[in-house]
Amino acid sequence: MKFRLIAVACAVMLPAMARAQSNATLYGVIDTGVAYVNGIGAKRDSSALMPGITGTVPSRWGLRGGEDLGGGNKAIFWLESGFAPDSGTSNQGGRLFGRQAMVGLSGNWGQVALGRQYTMLFWAMIEPDVLGPNIFGSGSIDSYVPNTRADNAVSYKGTFGGLTVGASYSFGRDTVNAGPSPAGTNCAGENPADSRACREWSAILKYDAPTWSVAVAYDSLRGGPGAFAGLTRSSLTDDRLSVNGYFMLGKAKIGGGWLRRDNQASTSTPVSDLFYGGASYPITAALSVDAEAFYQRFHNSANKVWLFAGRTTYAFSKRTSVYGTAGYIANGGNLALSVNSGQAGTNPTPGANQFGIMAGVKHIF
Repeated sequence: MKFRLIAVACAVMLPAMARAQSNATLYGVIDTGVAYVNGIGAKRDSSALMPGITGTVPSRWGLRGGEDLGGGNKAIFWLESGFAPDSGTSNQGGRLFGRQAMVGLSGNWGQVALGRQYTMLFWAMIEPDVLGPNIFGSGSIDSYVPNTRADNAVSYKGTFGGLTVGASYSFGRDTVNAGPSPAGTNCAGENPADSRACREWSAILKYDAPTWSVAVAYDSLRGGPGAFAGLTRSSLTDDRLSVNGYFMLGKAKIGGGWLRRDNQASTSTPVSDLFYGGASYPITAALSVDAEAFYQRFHNSANKVWLFAGRTTYAFSKRTSVYGTAGYIANGGNLALSVNSGQAGTNPTPGANQFGIMAGVKHIF
């Protein structure tokens, strides 16, 4: 009788236990190929390479999921690791989960998350920048755009109807030292002797309609002792204001925007404007084309740059595709930006032009 009662009690509790269980999804992307870049350095060398950072998107694997807490509320987590497919090493300065490592709560009221996570600038630019983290794209001009993440961050984001509001605040935006690189800028913060050191904050206001979207976002990075990119004092900031949007014209997606930057670490050219516009069009269910143009100018300076890039993708299935992409950059003044954001060390001389092409394979799992 005793065992029968226990069995009945377990049977009654099983549905509640099942509802309380966490769920997790393993996912990932492997994207790599072979690229060619010319006009490198003073000798105008050319190089064939297999990029370690990005093709059409950076390679990554991750785990995400949560637990139903009842009443429309959930506990959530997101762990995402970026890796270099050419060598198998971890990106983002060697972090295990360099793309995201966060936990939080969500419901009809929005989402609160804590840990390493995207800033609101990422959520503002993810759709209007049609090429995104393509090897030839916005990251070739502003390397922070594909690295809009912060350590030690608290965030809130909520969507109500078509309106999205959000904000994030970091107590120490980047704990990793990865050399002079956006992968790890050596600004750990959380310093009792300097409460401003290495803080970061961002905010977003976004409206989505069925066929169009507009967004405004602000992202502010504060410096600290030893930080890279010249932000070596907590009194210095590097701020970006983003205004962008997209609309659908039949099957075509047209996107564009303006990214204003005020970088106090630069004494000669602190203020710049980056304008971009592009389109994406599915020719068939399997074949699509994307193209985008970028123009950045620095105030009170001869420094400016044009970048033109395009991409054609053929999907064998929902998971596997091949692509070809090309880019051309024209530097002005003293700028020496490389067309290639997929590998360091391919910069031209100041004021020079450069061309790059890449063919690759992307598989989603």
